[in-house]
Amino acid sequence: MSLFDIRILEMNYNYMAKKKYSKFHVNLSEEGKLKRTYKGIQYDSELELKYFKEVIEVGLENGTIKEYQRQVKYELQPKCKYKDENILSIKYVADYVITYADDSVIVWDVKGQADATAKLKKKMFHYRYPEIDYRWIGYSKIDNGWQEYHIIEKGRKLRAKEKKAKKLNNI
Repeated sequence: MSLFDIRILEMNYNYMAKKKYSKFHVNLSEEGKLKRTYKGIQYDSELELKYFKEVIEVGLENGTIKEYQRQVKYELQPKCKYKDENILSIKYVADYVITYADDSVIVWDVKGQADATAKLKKKMFHYRYPEIDYRWIGYSKIDNGWQEYHIIEKGRKLRAKEKKAKKLNNI
């Protein structure tokens, strides 16, 4: 192996060692894990932790929330067999299931940006569990803090449309 080959291998190793982010841009380094840990519990994202601190803890203290569960699993499609091939089940893990003071229950998923898989699983969840109130929530300073995700999405689309119109008017 030449010196050049060794240098390339070192560069690749250093790059891979530094890259400690998930496909959802969650910092997987020790520092990132510490930022997502609160009272000994490690959360999947900083946004999920922020929701816990700002909404769930406050609700538990003021009595609007009776109880909550984290990381509740749901099966969207059972395993099956297709032409001698075993097809794995499709599962979904909800961020929070919250029981409110009035005994209503809502399954919440904290979203920063919804990808195609999340959108598909949302449709599957509504089909499989039509009796369960399942919602997405996100945080946007521009849209006044915690909002249901569809409101944030509408705001983003409107701002993009306004930006495009402004750009066209200036040309």
